[in-house]
This record gives sequence, structure tokens and C-alpha cells, in this order.
Amino acid sequence: MAINALQSSASALSALGMRLDVISNNLANANTDGFKASRVNFQDLLYVEKAQPGVENANGDQRPTGIYVGLGVKPSGTQMSFEQGAPVTTGRPLDIMIDGKGFFKVGVQTDLAEGGIAYTRAGNLSVNRDGELVLASDQGRRLDPVITIPPDAGSITIMETGEIFVTTPGQAATQQVGQLEIANFINPAGLKQLGENLLAETDGSGPPITGNPAEQNFGRIKQGLLEGSNVNPTFELINLIRTQRTFEMSSQTIRAADQAMQTISRLGQ
Repeated sequence: MAINALQSSASALSALGMRLDVISNNLANANTDGFKASRVNFQDLLYVEKAQPGVENANGDQRPTGIYVGLGVKPSGTQMSFEQGAPVTTGRPLDIMIDGKGFFKVGVQTDLAEGGIAYTRAGNLSVNRDGELVLASDQGRRLDPVITIPPDAGSITIMETGEIFVTTPGQAATQQVGQLEIANFINPAGLKQLGENLLAETDGSGPPITGNPAEQNFGRIKQGLLEGSNVNPTFELINLIRTQRTFEMSSQTIRAADQAMQTISRLGQ
């Protein structure tokens, strides 16, 4: 009936609206360091069974196919892509990126993330007034474990394995002031998005597996580079056009169903 067409088209408009929101967010963060693009996955809804396949008639013949009418679509989830973004050379000693798998650990409030630890791919670091390494963001989140740069430090060298060395006046040899730790997850797509380029552990992601860079399956640290956003603007614009056209077709379906219902209502006049 036309009423089913209206409901199916309405569900499509709602689902496509969510897809449009996700695409818009991806494009808005095309220049956000360490950002990971998301996509919306869809699934069809229930079906009305009007005829069952395999039913026999009086002659013993079986019906080869059934008759099923679907009731629309709904979003089944949003899924992040963890494809590595392109490296951006900055030459700044406190700009670092993970070449490979892993996340930097960042301290947050315990009500935001399990154990007060969140995770990020953004490596644009700075130092606060206490000399601690923090994310160069409006919140100034500290790295975990906390690493402090001496106030009289000269050059800063961050090795691929995560050791941080500084030179100080009067000392011929470099001094190690900290060791970066990174974390990985069995299912990183299950992480919760918090904003601020931060992700939080969930039951879906599994517990974090922590270790030092360049060990086992962890990526290496690259100094003087940032990981750019992995958003592909061309791909997103194509998806935007497809979404717009599908939205228009679903709107046309609503108009057609409305006209059919008007025709049926006039039959009794």
C-alpha cells in the first residue's frame, strides 16, 4: 500500500540526513591533524511477508519465490576509518606523528574516559608553565605518563622508539627526560569519540594494549612531522552528491505515494 511507501521514504530521509551530517563533519575536519573520517552504515528494516517461498499448490508444485515488502532503512552505526593520514612536515621539534599503529595516551577527567585516559593520533605538542608536554589544544591535556622538559633545555630530540633527550647548558652529553608510551586496540572502530581529537575505551574496543613505539606491532615516532587528516575531500564530495540525489529520489517517492493515496480517496466520491 501507499502508506508503506510513505513510511519507507520517511525512514530514508531520516537516514540520509544522518549521512549528510557525518559527511559535513568529515569535510569540516579536512585540515584537523590526526582526524579520522567516519562513514554511516545502513541496514534494511523488517519485511512484510505476503507469500512464503516453497509453499505447495494442489498439484504439488512449489512456489519458487516469496513476496516480501520492506519497511525502509535505518543507520546501523558510524564507523571510523583508521587509514593513516598523509605526513605534514613542520620541522618543529615538538610535532610528532605515529608511523604505523597506535595512539598517544592523554590524561582527562575520569568522567570522560575509563581510568582518566583518552587516546589520540594528534601529535601537535607544546609545554605548559610547568614544562610538561601537553596537547597544543584549548584544554592543554597532559601526555600520559607525564613528561617534563627542563626549563633550561636546549635542543629536544625524540627518537623513533619514543625516548626524549634534551641538551642542557654545561652538560656535554644529552639527558633522557622521558619515554613516550602508545596504546593499541583490538577493535579501534569501537572507540568512543569525545571531541578534541580524543577517543575513549569502550567494551566494544576492548582494553588498551600499551607499549613503547617501534616494539612489536606499535608504530614508530617521527619528529618534525604531523599526521594530517585522512579525509579525502573528493570522495566526500562524491558521497555528498550521491546523498543529495538519493534524498531527492526519496522525496519523489513520497510525492508519488501521496498522489496514489489521493487517487484512491477519490474512487469513493
